[in-house]
Amino acid sequence: MSARPGVTARRSKRGRLSRSAEFDRVFRQGRSLANRVLVLYAFPRSEEGEPRLGVSVSRRVGGAVERNHVKRLLREAFQQESAALPAGIDVVVVARPEARAVAERDGLEGIRSALAELIARARERAEGSGR
Repeated sequence: MSARPGVTARRSKRGRLSRSAEFDRVFRQGRSLANRVLVLYAFPRSEEGEPRLGVSVSRRVGGAVERNHVKRLLREAFQQESAALPAGIDVVVVARPEARAVAERDGLEGIRSALAELIARARERAEGSGR
């Protein structure tokens, strides 16, 4: 099946964390970084492959419509920024209540820049620790 022109290809389901145990492992054993908009947890997994994303957006962010909008923007921003991550890493992004305001005010670019900031800091930390 060919993609339609102008439509970005969807990430495979493999590119996402879906099981509760996967989220728990990243939360408990991973390292975290935060800014006023997002919290990023990262944990290297044993097998190689593209980075996988898990998204957590609580009711404090807003109603279902607002939460789903923030989740869509986070997935799209992660797709754009995931090339900066090493292979074989699981990432969980937790949206703080401020994420809703950023999504409404700046859209994808605002969420992407907040995520890019955290990814850059995570890379600096990993390079600094000799990993």
